Amino acid sequence: MTATRDAAAPRALPGSPFPLGAAPLDGGTNFAVASSAADAIVLCLFDDNGAETQIPLQEYDAGVWHGFVPGTGHGQRYGYRASGPYDPARGLRCNPAKLLLDPYARAFTGAVRFGPEVLGHDPGDLDAPSAADSAGPGIPQPGRRRYVCMERQRAA
Repeated sequence: MTATRDAAAPRALPGSPFPLGAAPLDGGTNFAVASSAADAIVLCLFDDNGAETQIPLQEYDAGVWHGFVPGTGHGQRYGYRASGPYDPARGLRCNPAKLLLDPYARAFTGAVRFGPEVLGHDPGDLDAPSAADSAGPGIPQPGRRRYVCMERQRAA
């Protein structure tokens, strides 16, 4: 995986916590995902070559992380990474090594291959988070074995 967080990368403006999911608007897309457990959410945008651009969502209101990203729109491939507590006994499994699908997405590209990289825990220690990156190389390329989501929802 190639991830960037350089000065040339897009930045998220405050945006809106609602609607949940990705809502393409004039000039960009509002991204909003609910998580009361995460300490931070990073929006991951993927280009046609599989390069990942990470954009931290700075705004948090009413249990929703959100941001407006100028220059994005319909068909943008994306996912999220959540940082925060990892305590399976309490139901908390934040793990930034895992690319998360948007539960409000209306379309997905690619397919899932259920190998150890999709496990949230270390295969040798069920109480430890897995360090294997679930995105892996080339994730957003059509026909590849991994997945990312693509939003086609129109704003009301």
